[in-house]
Amino acid sequence: MKRFFDPSRERQMVKVLPGEYFVTGGDELIATTLGSCVCACIWDPVAMVGGLNHFMLPEDKGGLEPLSKSNRYGTHAMESLVNGLIKLGARRERLKVKLFGGARVFGQGKIGDMNMEFVRRFVEREGYQVVAESLGGFLPRKVLFEPTIGKAWIKTLNHLANNTLENREHQMAKKLDVGSGDNVELFK
Repeated sequence: MKRFFDPSRERQMVKVLPGEYFVTGGDELIATTLGSCVCACIWDPVAMVGGLNHFMLPEDKGGLEPLSKSNRYGTHAMESLVNGLIKLGARRERLKVKLFGGARVFGQGKIGDMNMEFVRRFVEREGYQVVAESLGGFLPRKVLFEPTIGKAWIKTLNHLANNTLENREHQMAKKLDVGSGDNVELFK
């Protein structure tokens, strides 16, 4: 994870990349950028701890070593985030959740759809309270999360400064052999 001081917000910021998660009870902000990936922002308002994960695929279906045991998968990412919060004093019954991502960017609709379906099932099965979500659509999002109070900001991105996100989306679709879904060209 990349940690830096954001002069415009006058705070430390932690950037979470795919396959990562971060939990804290501190005053820092957590940021990530999503395409078809999904992130969960989870916090305990009493313990004043929170965190964010960023996963690329719902679950490991095998065959993508060495990724198969990583937080790139929703099953691992969600459990890692919740367990990290509990270690900081959170209680499961008080957890609040905000969900973001799962867009059909670069024609990769199936991946985003699978991620959205997984995360909604997961939070329902675990009985967590979802207080907000911004899932689906056709544009990537930048998410900024203030973990101790649960405040989140999202910004849809009409264009990106580089093609890292696009390359990642195409590589995952190729590895999964899920096809490109709808052929939507959004970025030039």
